[in-house]
Amino acid sequence: MDKKTIDALIERISTTGVTGPGNARVKTIVTRMIRDLMIQIDELDIQPEEFWAGLNFLSEAGRNGELGLIAPGIGIEHFLDLRMDEAEAKAGLVGGTPRTIEGPLYVAGAPVAQGFARLDDGATPGETVIMQGVVRTADGKPVAGAKVEVWHANHLGNYSYFDKTQSAFNLRRTIITDAEGRYAFRSILPVGYSCPPGGSTDRLLQALGRHGHRPAHIHFFVTAPGCRKLTTQINIENDPHLWDDFAFGTREGLVPAVKKVDDAAAAAQYDLTGPFLQIDFDFTVHAEAAAVPATDFARPRAAA
Repeated sequence: MDKKTIDALIERISTTGVTGPGNARVKTIVTRMIRDLMIQIDELDIQPEEFWAGLNFLSEAGRNGELGLIAPGIGIEHFLDLRMDEAEAKAGLVGGTPRTIEGPLYVAGAPVAQGFARLDDGATPGETVIMQGVVRTADGKPVAGAKVEVWHANHLGNYSYFDKTQSAFNLRRTIITDAEGRYAFRSILPVGYSCPPGGSTDRLLQALGRHGHRPAHIHFFVTAPGCRKLTTQINIENDPHLWDDFAFGTREGLVPAVKKVDDAAAAAQYDLTGPFLQIDFDFTVHAEAAAVPATDFARPRAAA
């Protein structure tokens, strides 16, 4: 079909049934999406059965709550991170801890602890890990009172709240940094997450000839007054999917060493009696700045 014919149809759609000015931004986005879809249907010769199958797939994914998982799975969430990186670089904000995807499994309302928290409920199997570090600004100053929200999967790759077999807020906490900007927590070493077998994301990835596995990782939000919100995660070294993450979350600078500590005095600091794993990781956040997109934005998130 000639693109002039498509443009004429778009014009007709835009001028039919008009009752007011509407929202200019929404009109621009929707019109562009419809035009691009029409061109795609024509150029790829998408048949009516294929179109309706695709629409039904999206409806099902919405009912299953998997659109937030499909977005990182097809690279869109990583793309949004790259656009934010580019916008910050143009504004002179360089360096700092790399951002990476949030994913769909955050839950608001986790218990708050000062300086140190234990994330696991004591009934979750796994190797004990202590993670600690400092939140600093780009000029190296520690940030006292920063909020470090942390969440991760259990030994089966499942997240509390979504996995009803786990206790409330298991492996989820909010830690407030001390006067020197320090945070620390005790938990269990997570394993990698996989998208729900047979779900919308899994079926889409199979159709694309791709797997739905992520490396073991730990998520973070880091916020402080006057600073840009940092959304990031660290990945566990030597995971088989470390650089083959279906959600494209692995980035250079986010794979800290995992050290085995076999020292009784060090263990006693955390009320432990045997060896444990330790991860040291500092967060560097940027000061708020004009003329760059906000990093703290509304999106659908669970709350408990």
